[in-house]
Amino acid sequence: MSAIRYTLGSDQILTLTLDMPGQSTNTMNAEFRAALSDTVRRIRDDLAEIRGIILTSAKATFFAGGDLNELHRVTRDQAEAFEAMVNALKADLRALETCGKPVVAAINGSALGGGLELALACHHRVALDDDRIQLGLPEVTLGLLPGGGGTQRLPRMIGLEAAFPYLMEGRKVSPKAAHKAGLVDALAATPEALVTQARAFIEATPECRQPWDRKDFRFPGGGPGHPAMAQKLAIAPAMLRQKTHGCYPAPERILAAAVEGAQVDFDNGSRIETRYFTELVTGQVAKNMTGTFWFQLNALKAGHSRPRDIPRARLAKVGILGAGMMGAGIAHATATQGIEVVLKDLSLAQAERGKAHSGALLDHAVRRGRLDEAGKAEVLSRIQPTDTAEDLSGCELIIEAVFEDGDLKASVTREAEPYLASGGLFASNTSTIPITQLARASARPDHFIGLHFFSPVDKMQLVEIIVGEQTSEETLARAFDFVQQIGKIPIVVNDSRGFFTSRVFGTYVNEGIAMLGEGLHPASIEHAGQLAGMPVGPLAVSDEVSLTLLQHVRNQSRKDLERNGQRWHPHPAEPLIDRMVDGFGRKGKAAGGGFYEYPNNGRKFLWPELAAHFVNPGKARAAALADLKDRLLFIQAIETLRCLEEGVLRSVEDANIGSIFGLGFAPWTGGAVQFVNQYGVRAFAERARELAERHGERFTPPALLLAQAERSEPFV
Repeated sequence: MSAIRYTLGSDQILTLTLDMPGQSTNTMNAEFRAALSDTVRRIRDDLAEIRGIILTSAKATFFAGGDLNELHRVTRDQAEAFEAMVNALKADLRALETCGKPVVAAINGSALGGGLELALACHHRVALDDDRIQLGLPEVTLGLLPGGGGTQRLPRMIGLEAAFPYLMEGRKVSPKAAHKAGLVDALAATPEALVTQARAFIEATPECRQPWDRKDFRFPGGGPGHPAMAQKLAIAPAMLRQKTHGCYPAPERILAAAVEGAQVDFDNGSRIETRYFTELVTGQVAKNMTGTFWFQLNALKAGHSRPRDIPRARLAKVGILGAGMMGAGIAHATATQGIEVVLKDLSLAQAERGKAHSGALLDHAVRRGRLDEAGKAEVLSRIQPTDTAEDLSGCELIIEAVFEDGDLKASVTREAEPYLASGGLFASNTSTIPITQLARASARPDHFIGLHFFSPVDKMQLVEIIVGEQTSEETLARAFDFVQQIGKIPIVVNDSRGFFTSRVFGTYVNEGIAMLGEGLHPASIEHAGQLAGMPVGPLAVSDEVSLTLLQHVRNQSRKDLERNGQRWHPHPAEPLIDRMVDGFGRKGKAAGGGFYEYPNNGRKFLWPELAAHFVNPGKARAAALADLKDRLLFIQAIETLRCLEEGVLRSVEDANIGSIFGLGFAPWTGGAVQFVNQYGVRAFAERARELAERHGERFTPPALLLAQAERSEPFV
């Protein structure tokens, strides 16, 4: 059975139905390529009998794009064969669009990546008007570029400048937005109307050529040589480098393919695209990003970390203790997914303020056209603010999100837990305190679990699920289901002080602060973090969290360890944090200033006194950027490996996804463990030893790393 059904009707309209056998979606794999070649040959043979061609799909989606399994396996020594294969595929698409007959894409479902490129090779595009459908070229998010002609056809259709957000940012849009932008030519209300409109175009347009195949073709908005466009393109690489910091080759190659391709004819532009595409496919960054953002992320979403053989559960009512920014954020995330929420605080006024936070977020959604007033009112009606514990009655899950203090958390647990529904779960949103320790306040520690959300909750996708010593498998499964029910990404870790994400986050901020304590310039430290691929420098993120909170968490951890007869190992960053808070009153952004100044009108800037108090000019001048970047990335990767070694992390997938979505670990690496793999485990261990000799034992390679290095085996 072919992946393309060939149906030539009595009206001489040929319908090509994309229907990949044995798959729920159509993908651009070897089977499709063979079917396309056969189809193009048949069209050439039957061309005299064909008046027009309709391209549609038998699947719920139109076309899902390239086969990432194939792409992920391509190696550098296969580059020449891969380039030839891509050019052959594009030649078949080119034959379709230059056959002289009108070719219409009847887009009945999402068309992403290669699917949209297939539609762009048609002369006319009609899309089903359904907001659930997405159209776009998201390859850049996986470190790739649209290699099926997207960097050439889309700019020729809508102009270079208009095409860049789709090409370089991976923007995905609804059919309405695609129509407005010019990606599709018409919308259809029903599947039947889709075909009717496609046929009508064929009837009205007996002969067709693409605009770029006409002698009088001009780029919409001007080509690269147009004075206005040339002026914009002159600064485009610098603006792009400011965003990517040189860590992401895909946006740069997309810009090059589009601009260079625009200066030659279409066919030569297509060859330029293929060469850049091949470079990316065989490069390490695309391997890193595809492996993590596609394969590993999909494995987690499919329940890789969830206990098997436990039925799926859906919750209807959730209680939240604490209506501060975190509690209010969790309430919003829960209520927007159709779950009733009881939001409790010490006073009704405080609880009402927590609900108002959700109202502000919903107002923003209304202003952007993502929600109407009725939808906003419906979400808000699900949030019940209260100062009375009895209102928690019947909650299937209660999440405490109060201040990071063990005694306070124990108190609210004892107060609220009796109101849980039969078999209900109790969760702590703690970011550092061990779940087993907090579960001592629970009457049912087997139903007690950690649900560590990240701030701001409405933007951060990750939830770290922490399993205590007595947490049951059923509790874990139901907590996992809740996280997915509210549209978040769950990772599962075992109990430990700081768990995984807080432990690793602490190493990043502490290393940056320790560098300042050594006399390095704060601007160099911040730039090193960003140039390594981190979203924010370590000093800036310390201000966001607040230096007082860093101090409090450290003191709480030291107190708990000493209470249990364990030794506290001080970090070289601690004296500088104490001096900033206690000596200078610089407590962080919320308190008015920390490492940075925060003017009311204007951008933040580093506190000028930092240089005078901490910088050693000789050391600052001698600092090598590569060393600073390595210290910030290596310290996080080493702590991640320690979490794997200690059994805190259960899988490499959880490590990579958690490090990126929870910590912002440089996405180009594919995550903290993949950073080690792509660096080379043996080379990483050697570099870690160098850093340990120069900067302290915190860089000492863990035994697990040394064992892998000895075998030269990556972590999987």
